Amino acid sequence: MISYARQNPEQQPDGTPPSAEDHIAPAPRVSVQAFCETVETAGAVQSAGEDRRLGKAHLKIQMGGMAAAVEAYRSAPTPNVIILETEGRSDILSGLDQLATVCDSGTRVIVIGRLNDVALYRELVRRGVSDYVIAPVSTIDIVRSVCNLFSAPEAKAVGRIIAVVGAKGGVGASTLAHNVAWAIARDLALDSVVADLDLAFGTAGLDYNQDPPQGIADAVFSPDRIDTAFIDRLLSKCTDHLSLLAAPATLDRVYDFGADAFDSIFDTLRTTMPCIVLDIPHQWSGWTKRALIAADDILIVAAPDLANLRNTKNIFDLLKASRPNDRAPLYCLNQVGVPKRPEINASEFAKAIESQPIASIPFEPQMFGSAANNGQMIAEISATHRTTEMFLQIAQRLTGRGETKKPRGMSFLSPLIDKLRAK
Repeated sequence: MISYARQNPEQQPDGTPPSAEDHIAPAPRVSVQAFCETVETAGAVQSAGEDRRLGKAHLKIQMGGMAAAVEAYRSAPTPNVIILETEGRSDILSGLDQLATVCDSGTRVIVIGRLNDVALYRELVRRGVSDYVIAPVSTIDIVRSVCNLFSAPEAKAVGRIIAVVGAKGGVGASTLAHNVAWAIARDLALDSVVADLDLAFGTAGLDYNQDPPQGIADAVFSPDRIDTAFIDRLLSKCTDHLSLLAAPATLDRVYDFGADAFDSIFDTLRTTMPCIVLDIPHQWSGWTKRALIAADDILIVAAPDLANLRNTKNIFDLLKASRPNDRAPLYCLNQVGVPKRPEINASEFAKAIESQPIASIPFEPQMFGSAANNGQMIAEISATHRTTEMFLQIAQRLTGRGETKKPRGMSFLSPLIDKLRAK
């Protein structure tokens, strides 16, 4: 029999990329075979196979629909997931009955059909179909349907990776990453971990006033030991909701890695942490590019000068081209308003990149310097400062969440007082 999995009949027929709220967790390493009847559906499935969230899946496409699937599996084992395109109601049900006789236990089936019929959907569920998607389908429909088979509804937010990278060295990307992660953990009450990927010169340990004996280097140099328990031992607790996977910040070895060196670390973190903030160093290598492309959301930090503008546009354009089904990268301007320094204003940045910055953070050398030297966050130095509020707004944009904590000083009479004022 075809095994039952979670149903998700909803879809977005316009094919628009998902928003921050519409988080789609990546699929594990599975085999997927599609049997299509139209070239349009085959094209959508082919594009879905190139999406980063199906990067580990092995996808094969054949034409012929339900009949071809039944014939193929008479003499071959079925994959983890079968995608079937079919036309009419009778074709679907009779075809599924035939498929059930040759389908291995545990295989999940997604049906693409043209009938928007609740009774049909219920009958498909009764027969054990995992998902029914109404044609015509877009790339993101296929990605969502396959990925949702391996993601429980209550774990929707688990595994969101946010990558923060500087357009140029010294623009304060690490400082922003650490403060935004602090806001995600403290103000949004979302369990988070900061992974400092600048192994030689990382500053996360200093910024959070932590000096852990172990960290991310122990994981990346011991790939055979990586599992949830091992990663948990390497985490340093910063607050109730925030942990740190620290960089060693030593030069006793060379940190040269292959493109997939951090994959198993990120995969393990995804299974236990709702939010992972990657502090990516300003260097261009196989693994930094892979980490950026594979992230769920990306923040580029730039200073307001020409080199940063060029680099931001290059990064922005590459990521948009590499992630056609994702939300576009976000960027912010930092260190704005340095005395006597000519600057490129936000409108010029927006014109060149064709996207507005989500924040323009002012140059505040005394406050940022004090925070860095004391191992504190900006919110700890000044909870009401405008920059603290900016970090919270960036955290909300990246996570798709509003503030969950009750504002300080609010009493149980506040809603009543507000109503009286409104009158």
